Amino acid sequence: MVPFSTLIRTASQERHTEAETSAFVGDLLGGRLGLEAYRRYTEQLWFVYRALEDGAGRLADDPVAGPFLRPGLARTEALERDLAHLHGGRAGWRGALAPLPATAAYAGRITRVLREWPGGYVAHHYTRYLGDLSGGQVIRGTAEKTWGFARGGDGVRFYTFEEIANPAAFKREYRARLDAIPVGEAEKRRITEECRHAFALNTAVFRELGEEFPRRA
Repeated sequence: MVPFSTLIRTASQERHTEAETSAFVGDLLGGRLGLEAYRRYTEQLWFVYRALEDGAGRLADDPVAGPFLRPGLARTEALERDLAHLHGGRAGWRGALAPLPATAAYAGRITRVLREWPGGYVAHHYTRYLGDLSGGQVIRGTAEKTWGFARGGDGVRFYTFEEIANPAAFKREYRARLDAIPVGEAEKRRITEECRHAFALNTAVFRELGEEFPRRA
């Protein structure tokens, strides 16, 4: 039998690739966009991670979602430090933030599954945090090089997992927890489909960011 971690990765690969190869991501990583675009992207992440982490404690004892909750993964505080820096240390920066329509839809879906469906929450947890520990590090390196942020400092703290000393080992353990998830085959298929949906929601955010920040001539 194919391990669930392999199944979920394979089933979502097409949507994952679509997100990674969006025009906005390509232009950001290629240094073709300014700091304002990076700041706007970071703002959208704040809305997503607030949805992912606010109230997640209620799932701590859930047999499906509980094993995936780890304090070292939480990103909201790091995002807020980054955003304070990106807004020049000005007080009241939160009041200036606004989610894109796609971001609002993404955050809304996460909030719903957190309340109603632990397996669906695992799908979003997986797509976000394992992505941050992997491809997110490429964005961090680009941001440090392009805009001169201190390595792992303000502006890129979101990508710095100080409590996870060995990301590779952590990802192996995470996949082992996926393989041991206590649900049946039908529920695994539902979780896999939600994972695909999560990537689609993320891609929609990139699409709207690309419309807001077209490539410089």
